[in-house]
Amino acid sequence: QVQLVESGGGLVQPGGSLRLSCAASGFTFSSYTMSWYRQAPGKERDLVATITIDGSSTTYPDSVKDRFTISRDNAKNTVNLQMSSLKPDETAVYYCNARRTRWGINYVYWGQGTQVTVSS
Repeated sequence: QVQLVESGGGLVQPGGSLRLSCAASGFTFSSYTMSWYRQAPGKERDLVATITIDGSSTTYPDSVKDRFTISRDNAKNTVNLQMSSLKPDETAVYYCNARRTRWGINYVYWGQGTQVTVSS
């Protein structure tokens, strides 16, 4: 079955760095656009990074641009998120997301999330 398993979350001090990983299985990973989202308590889930199927293009919201880097390895079915200069208000559950549209049908998969806590 489809699985997206995130790892790498934890406690980090403000200004620190963290690398999240997402291992995918059960679907054709290389055909899916991959993204990372985050959701803080009481807030909506927000997009933080997206990478195209071949990794040639990435997009970020202004809030994380130049601090976060998304990458993927289609041979290993993994997508990573390197985060630096983390801020306390970036404490959230971070989710891995896969999506594609084929023949008018949207396929969207989510991981279970990994907690990132930015605190001194």
